[in-house]
Amino acid sequence: MVLTPGEPAGVGPDLILHLSQQNWPIELVVVADPHLLADRAKQLNISVALKTYDAAAESRPSSAGQLIVEPLAIPNPAKAGTLDPGNAPYVIDTLRRACVGCQTNEFAAMITGPVHKSVINQAGVEFTGHTEWLAQQTGIDRPVMMLVAEDMRVALATTHIPLADVPTRIRPELIESVCQILHQGLEQQFGISNPRIAVLGLNPHAGEGGLLGSEDDALISPALERLRESGMEIVGPIAADTAFVPKRLRGFAAILGMCHD
Repeated sequence: MVLTPGEPAGVGPDLILHLSQQNWPIELVVVADPHLLADRAKQLNISVALKTYDAAAESRPSSAGQLIVEPLAIPNPAKAGTLDPGNAPYVIDTLRRACVGCQTNEFAAMITGPVHKSVINQAGVEFTGHTEWLAQQTGIDRPVMMLVAEDMRVALATTHIPLADVPTRIRPELIESVCQILHQGLEQQFGISNPRIAVLGLNPHAGEGGLLGSEDDALISPALERLRESGMEIVGPIAADTAFVPKRLRGFAAILGMCHD
């Protein structure tokens, strides 16, 4: 499994160093500048042995106190808390190396540390988020973000766009496509047969019959009806404020929200 630390002046390198202090049943490989990790480990008083990644070597579970590093040099020395747009290409390069490794099955999965989007854009690199960047790199037209915590799964119809723009993006074809992708993912990646999906409304109380907005009745409901006619088990649009009551939540394999937050 490959990890990218994200913003070198941020908390990502710290998190990875803390991860290195315990045993893992898989091999963790970090794409990063080893000097950055060594310096940060010294600041945090963390004892860790940095070992260079060998792609030809047999994969072994990671041991506490060790960190396998795929070396990638950072242009400028990174100081915790001090952002430097000059290091933005390094951040993108770590993502690119990890992404290519996943595409070629060198790595089984990818974990990304937090990045600073505005600093990356200051460097002249258009970047709205990991989701969109990975979609572009892999040729995916419509990525679907899902947040997972144990048995709670929440997918998003839109991702990193201003909240004011969300209503303009909500269209029946978007809802249908995202629900189909979510349904397929629940079956294939989570092994859930015929998953039951709840779809949240866009407006308060899912529009309150049109009183608080027309999108829920005019755009979301027709899309869900067509999905139900195709055989999918879809509930909604429902009010977001009551969707996450534990007893109700247990009845759904996933929930689809209309916006990022």
